[in-house]
Amino acid sequence: GFHLSGTVTEPATATEPEMTYKVAISFDRCKITSVTCGCGNKDIFYCAHVVALSLYRIRKPDQVKLRLPISETLFQMNRDQLQKFVQYLITAHHTEVLPTAQKLADEILSSNSEINQVHGAPDPTAGASIDDENCWHLDEEQVREQVKLFLSQGGYYGSGKQLNSMFAKVREMLRMRDSNGARMLTLITEQFMADPRLSLWRQQGTGITEKCRQLWDELGALWVCVVLNPHCKLEEKSCWLRQLRKWGEMDVCPLEDGNYGNELPNITNALTQSSSHSQDSLARPRRTVFTRAIEGCDLHWQDSHLQRIISSDFYMSPSYQREGESLLFNSQGQPLWLEHVPTACARVDALRSHGYPREALRLTVAIINTLRLQQQRQLEIYKHQKKELLQRGATTITNLEGWVGHPLNPIGCLFLTLTEACRLEEENCLEISDTGDSKPPVYQHVPVATSSQDSGESYLSLALEVALMGMGQQRVMPEGLYAQDKVCRNEEQIIARLQDLELDPVLVQTLRKQCILLLEGGPFSGLGEVIHRESVPMHTFAKYLFSALLPHDADLAYKLALRAMRLPVLETTAPSGDVTHPHHLVSVVPSRYPRWFTLGHLESQQCELASTMLTAAKGDMLRLRTVLEAIQKNIHSSSLIFKLAQDAFKIATPADSNSDTTLLNVALELGLQVMRMTLSTLNWRRREMVRWLVTCATEVGVRALVSILQSWYSLFTPTEATSIVAATVMSHNTILRLSLDYPQREELASCARTLALQCAMKDPQNCALSALTLCEKDHIAFETAYQIVIDAASTGMTYTQLFTIARYMEHRGYPLRAFKLASLAMTHLNLAYNQDTHPAINDVLWACALSHSLGKNELAAIIPLVVKSVHCATVLSDILRRCTMTAPGLAGIPGRRNSGKLMSTDKAPLRQLLDATISAYINTTHSRLTHISPRHYGEFIEFLSKARETFLLAQDGHIQFAQFIDNLKQIYKGKKKLMLLVRERFG
Repeated sequence: GFHLSGTVTEPATATEPEMTYKVAISFDRCKITSVTCGCGNKDIFYCAHVVALSLYRIRKPDQVKLRLPISETLFQMNRDQLQKFVQYLITAHHTEVLPTAQKLADEILSSNSEINQVHGAPDPTAGASIDDENCWHLDEEQVREQVKLFLSQGGYYGSGKQLNSMFAKVREMLRMRDSNGARMLTLITEQFMADPRLSLWRQQGTGITEKCRQLWDELGALWVCVVLNPHCKLEEKSCWLRQLRKWGEMDVCPLEDGNYGNELPNITNALTQSSSHSQDSLARPRRTVFTRAIEGCDLHWQDSHLQRIISSDFYMSPSYQREGESLLFNSQGQPLWLEHVPTACARVDALRSHGYPREALRLTVAIINTLRLQQQRQLEIYKHQKKELLQRGATTITNLEGWVGHPLNPIGCLFLTLTEACRLEEENCLEISDTGDSKPPVYQHVPVATSSQDSGESYLSLALEVALMGMGQQRVMPEGLYAQDKVCRNEEQIIARLQDLELDPVLVQTLRKQCILLLEGGPFSGLGEVIHRESVPMHTFAKYLFSALLPHDADLAYKLALRAMRLPVLETTAPSGDVTHPHHLVSVVPSRYPRWFTLGHLESQQCELASTMLTAAKGDMLRLRTVLEAIQKNIHSSSLIFKLAQDAFKIATPADSNSDTTLLNVALELGLQVMRMTLSTLNWRRREMVRWLVTCATEVGVRALVSILQSWYSLFTPTEATSIVAATVMSHNTILRLSLDYPQREELASCARTLALQCAMKDPQNCALSALTLCEKDHIAFETAYQIVIDAASTGMTYTQLFTIARYMEHRGYPLRAFKLASLAMTHLNLAYNQDTHPAINDVLWACALSHSLGKNELAAIIPLVVKSVHCATVLSDILRRCTMTAPGLAGIPGRRNSGKLMSTDKAPLRQLLDATISAYINTTHSRLTHISPRHYGEFIEFLSKARETFLLAQDGHIQFAQFIDNLKQIYKGKKKLMLLVRERFG
């Protein structure tokens, strides 16, 4: 009965032949205490062959021959039979057994051997004595190896999943009350503490990776469960305590809040701080992931009130209450349990985890009754202080510790305990649906077991109630990125579970009741009228409440969601009420808040809540107004308001039906707010935002367009107003989209022209051209715009801008105006001798061609400007060549007499140009020769040939050129090779 052996055959597969394995299993008091198998597979869990043999023994007990322990059988043999037995046994296994047999024979025959000091002999088939420890077989080496392997993979390849399944295995062992649970957890912890990355992270001060942090958290929580085992022996507990302290004292032991102690206070210390704060952060004891488990070792289960709570559903207060008993029961006589909430919940978790589900439920009910009573009392206290608190506009936070995101997950624990009692276990609940997700659980109402049967409460409605209480608790934002992340994560987990509940009338009633309490609530509620400046925001929670309540009580849903929209930490004016514990007295800089690492996420949740309300309020003018006001008051980020504006626009303009005017107006108003917010700050999405606003205004209609054109200066820069806004409004597409009649078109055009002139006045450099284009069709406006350009030309405008406008004027048929602007542009320009590829050259050539085409006078006017601005010989010679090729004045302006004769280079105005060109060639030559290298000699000779062509245009040009060459030979005679080339070409 204590030993099972057998052979297991594994059938052949396509790749492997049939294999047979010998398996031996030892039992003791219904537990497998050791296993051996010929397959040699190493794993934490038993191999398939051990499992097969065990199942065979369980399912076919009559097929397995039962025998007495071998010692009994031997006792029945006489001397001859025993000798025969031993000799046959040795013969059957002589290679393995013979050496052992010889050794034992020697020891038995030696009178003073150890073997002869002990009475009797061991029997592996007889089982252990009743006092011996008995526990399931656990391959410790294997556990160590596996954990080490998973940790070394650093959270990749699903190793995090594997480690979580090992934690689940520990929980399963605890639930089966298998003493290996704690042993396995110890082995896992040893490997975690030996993780080489810990000291690395500590040296680099980087803090543990997110995935790893979550594993450490689970480890800490499991130890709390282990030490809170209601039936463990004292010596076990003291042994665990020693271990936990040893780990906790190691340098590399991770801290509870996820930071390596000293890097966080720097962030808060960077703010001007009261001196008491910095003292306090040094004095705070170091809390590691094991600290709560160490503290848990001090808790016991001996309290008689606690014992009565967990051992009976019908424990009520006696009809007469002794002095001091009022704290133990509520007014209905139900027992209360007044311990610190997370600690009380840790007891519930321990009961659940160690296989005491009924007891866990009873304690949960007592805790909820206590929470209700506290909620009521705090409500009463608040009613008395309400007036004063509202005047002060600030509040203290009564909860020193937030329950959501707490290391012990108290709310999650109570919720699970209650819902597990209500689960409908379907036969196929283990099946996975097609998509690979497990199906959501199905719950039923199970009445709460109490002596007052008419309470009408179910464990399911309690689960909803406690989740709402916990989520709605007002709490201070914890310190540190990890702790803040955990708050968000925990909140999302609880909400995901709440969404699995089908809201029937009973649950809706619970929901409404709790929501009203949270709204009326004073300092204990995060949805109360006044909250502390550093309160954790309620947006995510409120979004769930809003959607859940909407079909049943829309007024309450909106009231709640609107109340939750606030984010006081970003409101610079909020006084920072006092928090009851000193290390939160951070004096606050009114900028983006430095201690809130998750602020971006929180703001996007605020935006999600607003978007949910906007969608729901479609078609309801009053509701949309209130939501809009809440957005404008509470959301501080322009990009999020822009997202909301776009959301509202999408919902308001469905593809398949008419637009919703009210919602469209909300979208427009939000868009206008974004324009004002981003007008003076840089925003990379600004262009997109401006274009979107015009689209939105167009959709709203012609009045909206007129309005944005008229108030452009508070919304757009002059450049945006002219180049994007007015241009789009005046485009053909807009006119078609709105199918406007003539007066409406005229009104829009007139607004656009007014805007154009105002912008041109404000920023002529960037708006003049757009203004002229917008005013083209109106003579007076066009003249005004032109005058603005002329006035600004001398001061604020660059030659590029002036040339661009001049070319536009020529293109529109105003050559004289173009000439005037080109002349003004020339005065701003300066081209040095070596800038022969300057982008303005084309403009200069165009300006000269324009003047030439207008006539002699205009050409005579522009040449002095050219000579003054352009010092580049090749450009000057190009202009000269073009001017001598045809007669000036071919633009054919009516009333002009054009001479039709070619101009002479000897007379003004070309003489001045020729002289300037020759002198530019001379200056450029000297400039080039100062730094010339032999590889540029050939190029230089070509340059001189070009120069000669220009010299020869003058009457005495050949003489001037010869003198110039002689001069060069004289000055640069040191450059022999070059001068030789000059002589060869020019004599």
